[in-house]
Amino acid sequence: MPELIINGAKKLCGKIQMHGAKNSTLPLMAASLICRGECVLHNCPGLSDVDTAIKILRHIGCSVKREGSDVIINPLTAKYYDIPDNLMREMRSSIIFLGAIVSLFGKGVLSLPGGCELGPRPIDLHLSALRKLGVDIEENHGCLNCSVPDGIKGAEINLLFPSVGATENIIIAAAVSKGSTVISNAAMEPEICDLADFLNSCGAKVYGAGSSTVIIEGVKRLTGCEHTVIPDRIAAATYLAAAAATGSTLTVGSIVPDHLAPVVSPLEESGCVIEFCGNEVRVEAPERLKRIKSIRTMPYPGFPTDAQPPVMAMAALAEGTSVFVENIFESRYKHVGELLRLGANIKVEGRVAIVEGVKKLSGASVEATDLRGGAALVVAGLAAEGTTCVTGLHHLDRGYENIEGNFTSLGADIKRVQ
Repeated sequence: MPELIINGAKKLCGKIQMHGAKNSTLPLMAASLICRGECVLHNCPGLSDVDTAIKILRHIGCSVKREGSDVIINPLTAKYYDIPDNLMREMRSSIIFLGAIVSLFGKGVLSLPGGCELGPRPIDLHLSALRKLGVDIEENHGCLNCSVPDGIKGAEINLLFPSVGATENIIIAAAVSKGSTVISNAAMEPEICDLADFLNSCGAKVYGAGSSTVIIEGVKRLTGCEHTVIPDRIAAATYLAAAAATGSTLTVGSIVPDHLAPVVSPLEESGCVIEFCGNEVRVEAPERLKRIKSIRTMPYPGFPTDAQPPVMAMAALAEGTSVFVENIFESRYKHVGELLRLGANIKVEGRVAIVEGVKKLSGASVEATDLRGGAALVVAGLAAEGTTCVTGLHHLDRGYENIEGNFTSLGADIKRVQ
């Protein structure tokens, strides 16, 4: 079993370029399925989740080639409308293929998705929305049997929660449909805008992406296109948190400044100096961080739930008490028990975590139980005195490209061993 060995308490310095966003790449790959021409996606990160998406497309019958950070997809050979259980279980976001499959084939067979265990993440919003678009869905022993007898038809859909995945599934399914679809209370994340930009480049008519109301005018046919995936704002936030935790000065390049706005305020509150210049951000951390009074995870443009674990690891070393309120996922504090092994002082009561800052953390053996929790352990291990061993790396590999190599280039003592 591979593990990361981190000899911590070393300053980071230099510059790192951000890879493409995982949470954008996956829906873009799914959306390529409904195009009637070759799609070239630039800046695709080397992640296990992206590899799984490629496997899914190939199983469906698409021709997929990877050349460096480019993924070239030819969907014209697609002929299968099912996704095997083993592929669905590899990643939670595999459900994003549902809208594309039923749109293309008029039917689909999928099992329930897998991925990180962060408490209930029901797909009922996806299913109820697709039903409004005319999709018949039968749920039978963990299997979804879907059909569209009369084709996808436009509808008015009011989401009970601004779910990113449900918003993406609706947009993809409605892009090639009869009539207009209006999504109220739509997710406003940058990844939604990236999906709309891609589809519009292929000939779709998607309006209002990035706002709470998205309108999709169905078209008969989409072409292919070339598209560059937006930078990964969560990975960028993780590297900024690592710089803060280690008292370092670091530059993160290839970012979109507006996308990082929700995480800037907590960093500045902790005493970090944040400077933007073009598509770069520079963080200069103090020797000892200050407390962050309160962080509440919220849908965009609020503080992202995916950034909560690495920022909590940073706050574990701050002077004073920081309070975290997790409003998105019920079980997003699994990393807390592992941070305690490193010497953190954190108490969890329901959705609230009280972080009493300590002067130092000490290396220990810890296990990542989910993607962002694993990132928190790496951040804490980089700041801890002594040696930290992190296992469960398959979680990290889902969302961070060559994380050990990147931190090594910044001066960290970190390596992956078997």
